[in-house]
Amino acid sequence: MGIPLAQQAKVAAYVVKQQLAGRKRFPLVLMLEPLFRCNLACAGCGKIDYPDEILNKRLSVEDCLGAAEECGAPVVAIAGGEPLLHKEMPQIVEGLLAQGRIVILCTNALLLEKRMEAYKPHPRFIWDIHLDGDKAQHDWAVSQEGVYERAVAALKKVRDAGFRTAINCTLFNNADAERTAKFFDDVTAMGVDNIMLSPGYAYERAPDQKHFLNRQATKNLFRDVFRHNDGKGKPKWRMGNSPLFLDFLAGNQTYHCTPWGNPTRNIFGWQRPCYLLGEGYAKSFTELMETTDWDKYGVGNYEKCADCMVHSGFEATAALDAIKRPWKAVTAQLRGPRTEGPMAPEIDLSQQRPAEYVFSAHVQKAMNEMAHEAPRKGAKHGDTAKPVAAAE
Repeated sequence: MGIPLAQQAKVAAYVVKQQLAGRKRFPLVLMLEPLFRCNLACAGCGKIDYPDEILNKRLSVEDCLGAAEECGAPVVAIAGGEPLLHKEMPQIVEGLLAQGRIVILCTNALLLEKRMEAYKPHPRFIWDIHLDGDKAQHDWAVSQEGVYERAVAALKKVRDAGFRTAINCTLFNNADAERTAKFFDDVTAMGVDNIMLSPGYAYERAPDQKHFLNRQATKNLFRDVFRHNDGKGKPKWRMGNSPLFLDFLAGNQTYHCTPWGNPTRNIFGWQRPCYLLGEGYAKSFTELMETTDWDKYGVGNYEKCADCMVHSGFEATAALDAIKRPWKAVTAQLRGPRTEGPMAPEIDLSQQRPAEYVFSAHVQKAMNEMAHEAPRKGAKHGDTAKPVAAAE
């Protein structure tokens, strides 16, 4: 497994502390989106389809560090948009590390070689480079040729500079299992510390909707991929996901999602209910946790969630299961995901409520609130929503 034992122990100790304190819901990973602006326009992304007044906003260093303190999650995954477009990103990373967080900085790597000198290697800091397969597959996924080669060059450079590295691989319904396995062999040979996997995000506003995976297709694809992960009796790829989450992707676990396990903080506030669904925003983490009707969401509860098997919803479920039943996690780690035999029972969808398409209305509401708050905030504290260049 690609996650250092010290970091696994840190997260496990945090979970035990929360459970001993009697907390029913608590976060494991803060999904931090300091800006939505990106220097790519991937057809499967629903994060960049905003007007310029939103794309030119960003969270300040103070906002980002405050969000981490507010929710208390031991891990912070910084996404976007493209985080390296944020000029204060080095200070954000440094501040989060000073808080004792494990920091995962997700990037398409187009600016990485130019910006890497502003960062220092640290055992709790990892570059998570977006690679959705081999050259042809990745360049298709990001809707631009030549991106794979630039990302791999940057990956090798930061690895050689002593940084921990990972790849963030999202698979869509056109992924070929044998090619994907060969790609994992290749990045393993490059020396990446781990591979983080997820099925394609079902973003409501993504331009390309036809390549997202449904749940059965997800299970079939990941079983086919994992059949190639045999290193003479043990898994040969260093995975960044928990063993039970990978077993879940292969159809061997019946899990309900844990949306509060990976809360999202972005320029609108704390997003309800999760990283994928924007159905309202809370002004504080406490408000998010206490006023969100969590039972309205999840597979079996809500039509929009019916096909979801994404890490931001289910990785926390798997991690909590592993801590509750460590022998189960050890077994999954030693043998890898099971790829043969019957799959676990699926969740009943017959009682799910119909989808509500409310995203645009909530975004407009948040924009109106920001417009009214900006003059007061600017007068007292300076502008924390500075424009960001579209690309460099």
